[in-house]
Amino acid sequence: MLNATTPTTMDLISLILCAVLVVLIIPVFLSAMYNYCVLRRKLKNIPQCGVFPVGVAFELINLTDHERILWMIERMLRYLKEGMYIYWIGLKPFINIYKPELLEIIMPSTVNIEKGHPYYMLESWLGKGLLTSTGKQWFHDRKLIGPTFHFSILDQFAVVMSEKAEILTKCLEKEIAKHPGKAINIFPFTNNAALDVICETAMGVDVHAQEEETKYTATIHRGSKLIMDRFFRPWYWPNWFYNLVPQGRKYKSLINIIHKFTGEVIRKKKITRQSQNGSTKVESEDDELDIGKRKRKAFLDLLLDQNEKAETPLNDDELRAQVDTFMFEGHDTTAVAITWTLFLLGNNLEHQEKVHEELEEVFKDSETPATVKELSQLKYLDRIIKETLRIYPSVPLITRKLAEDVKMGDYILPKDCTVMLAIALTHTNPDTWPDPYKFDPDRFLPENSKHRNPYAYIPFSAGPRNCIGQRFALLEEKMLLTAVLRKWRVKSVKEAVKFGPTIIFRPSEEICIHFTPKK
Repeated sequence: MLNATTPTTMDLISLILCAVLVVLIIPVFLSAMYNYCVLRRKLKNIPQCGVFPVGVAFELINLTDHERILWMIERMLRYLKEGMYIYWIGLKPFINIYKPELLEIIMPSTVNIEKGHPYYMLESWLGKGLLTSTGKQWFHDRKLIGPTFHFSILDQFAVVMSEKAEILTKCLEKEIAKHPGKAINIFPFTNNAALDVICETAMGVDVHAQEEETKYTATIHRGSKLIMDRFFRPWYWPNWFYNLVPQGRKYKSLINIIHKFTGEVIRKKKITRQSQNGSTKVESEDDELDIGKRKRKAFLDLLLDQNEKAETPLNDDELRAQVDTFMFEGHDTTAVAITWTLFLLGNNLEHQEKVHEELEEVFKDSETPATVKELSQLKYLDRIIKETLRIYPSVPLITRKLAEDVKMGDYILPKDCTVMLAIALTHTNPDTWPDPYKFDPDRFLPENSKHRNPYAYIPFSAGPRNCIGQRFALLEEKMLLTAVLRKWRVKSVKEAVKFGPTIIFRPSEEICIHFTPKK
């Protein structure tokens, strides 16, 4: 009798669970479909690609990073007159804008400052740091952090940059001696140098990235890759589901490594500060993080100084979020900028010769490291870097979630839509930049720039959410480039290499360069 009734009971329970599931899913599905149809109707006059239900997700998944940027460029050229187009991923529209006059409507806004999708995917890593926060918290944090990038403080950071630049040249000398006559893949060298700089300036930690590979350095690279893989797979967007799949579990493991490292740095930094405030100097000879060994202050020290004065100070998790944000934003971005600059100089020898002439004029026979004052005299190198960032902007696009309806010419962009401010496309828009892929630093001569829309060139974004560390980045690029170019002439092996927009504008293949000592 018991065996006979058990299946009936189980069937009834299964039926009830199915009914509950249907009751829960149907309203969600109908609501999503309604919102999708409403958006389609509102956006129908704007050029768009991607059809229900997955949009262009499968198309983009099957493309390489380089093929994705070619895909985007092709659509930019197709819809040049409109200055925008939409692609759908799942039921979500992404409105790509690349005409300066249209960017000028969005970027200066103090209302439309929320980053939105896909930045929320970074929150498990960066928390509510300066990159991902919005509203009152963002205004509070920006005001708190701003003073740590004052000109006088940059001079302190320049000392660290100079030291790491010297290590970079020594590492290159060793590699050149080890493989005489052979071209060197430059990106790993600039990457490790930039990581050395940001670890010491942001946290006061010397990770010796240029001398040895660390777990922390490799983890940052893997985490960035997983984020982009997730973006093109809308079924991975819900956090609860992503945390269940192998990629999500792998990502969480990487983030735990990063958080453990920065959390430990903050903890030890606070202990050091407390001991110094109590006139008790505590130093550990075997402290692997090298905290307390240098007198100059790192970003974390300056942030803690500001935090102690603040009416609403940041807690430990919020402090960690800010440090993780600067580690994330201030590492690969600078490394790729230096890499692309050397690559372009190695393919444009007439411009490189002008750089060497300028270096000789400023430094003459001196072999001492460059000072901030000397770097400020390198006007031609300035233009070289600007033109490099035009062709290869370190951050190829940024997003905004609209807080209100926005009118753009004949179009109305609805509230809550995601707008992709396509920096890479804007910088190569042929309506603004004739022969856009030609390397021509003279585009940035004053007489050639004065009539150009200010939003035609935005390598560090623009408006209230512009990059707070842009002076830091440019100083680092000039410091490291100067150190290399004072010793060598460079010649690129290839005239063109594949590249693509992951989170940054990374090369998709090795950037191999021949180094010839200057005579």
